[in-house]
Amino acid sequence: MVVNNKVFKFHLIPSGVVRGLTGVLGNGMVIDPSVLVKEIEFVKSNNIDPKLKISFKAHLILPYHRIIDRGKESRSGTRQIGTTGRGIGPAYSDKMRRNEALRVENLISSNFYEKIKNVLEMKKDELKSYNIISSDSELKEYGDRIYREYSGYAKILSKYVCDVSSFLFEAKENGKRILFEGAQGTLLDIDHGTFPFVTSSNTTVGGIFTGLGIPPSFLEKVIGVAKAYTTRVGRGPFPTELSGSLGEYIREKGMEYGTTTGRARRCGWLDLVALKYSCDINGVSEIALTKLDVLSGLREIKVAVAYEIDGKVTKSFPSSADKLYEVKPVYETLKGWNKLSKGEWKRIVEKGFDALPYNTIEYISFIEDHLKVPVKIISVGPEREYTIVRE
Repeated sequence: MVVNNKVFKFHLIPSGVVRGLTGVLGNGMVIDPSVLVKEIEFVKSNNIDPKLKISFKAHLILPYHRIIDRGKESRSGTRQIGTTGRGIGPAYSDKMRRNEALRVENLISSNFYEKIKNVLEMKKDELKSYNIISSDSELKEYGDRIYREYSGYAKILSKYVCDVSSFLFEAKENGKRILFEGAQGTLLDIDHGTFPFVTSSNTTVGGIFTGLGIPPSFLEKVIGVAKAYTTRVGRGPFPTELSGSLGEYIREKGMEYGTTTGRARRCGWLDLVALKYSCDINGVSEIALTKLDVLSGLREIKVAVAYEIDGKVTKSFPSSADKLYEVKPVYETLKGWNKLSKGEWKRIVEKGFDALPYNTIEYISFIEDHLKVPVKIISVGPEREYTIVRE
């Protein structure tokens, strides 16, 4: 996100804080306090005092989660899923095991040390298997180190901790507008994504309700955010992936490198089969189409409108990774538009949607026709000023 020529990259803090709005971190998150504190310090260094509400029910990422995450991935060999190595998966695993997990409420409680000691005792064999400790005698020292480090984070974060469900109910009753900001894409959803090449949580709309403790009636509309082309970071099936110079061109022009790892994202043509599936799963009412400027200068633009599987053409998306590896995309080819300078894009934005190049409008209309969902927001640059909002 670029605001006033300043780049903001957040992993945990909601983007609205840069506008002085209150950001809520829900119970469905796993939070690395070291990362969160760094983000808070970064925001403050830009003369913004972050207004945050952190759920006391959110789970913690501990130092050993990161080590286990990277260790599991390296042991997987050819079966790697492309984890970021941030400890997210192991933290969610501990959450499901219940008594091996720690929550934000434990971090700020007077018995935090006792909680750490009990959890480490249960996990000591696993810690040994990843060479985090070599013997039982090291367990206490390791726990002491975690306690000292995390007690420092607790002093910074405790003032933000609250019951976010109650906060949101009160905000709604007072007529406040609430934006639920999703993270990652539909196809990384633990249930509805390309399993096993997915994350460890629900990234679809349903995750809002369980991840914040609110009912579906809170939602008035769902804005689906989609790039004008398709990207994927890490391993997994990618039917429309572009290899060679064209994929590299889109990657460099679109600055497609992972926020967390810096890994190069894989790039490909827009996949309307996958996008339609995502719209259906999430009940998308309108679309924000980003990075249209990246495609400028291409003579032709291909769009996948169907898949060929076992000799048959289908518009149904198989979220099974095994099946998705077998599909062959069925493309339609559209005319591209001339390469435009930043200044030319700015003038177009100032004039509005109808000032877009004819073939750009045709591209947007093509997407709308296939998805049966209107494109209401068009972005042609990383800065907020390069956004067209259609009424």
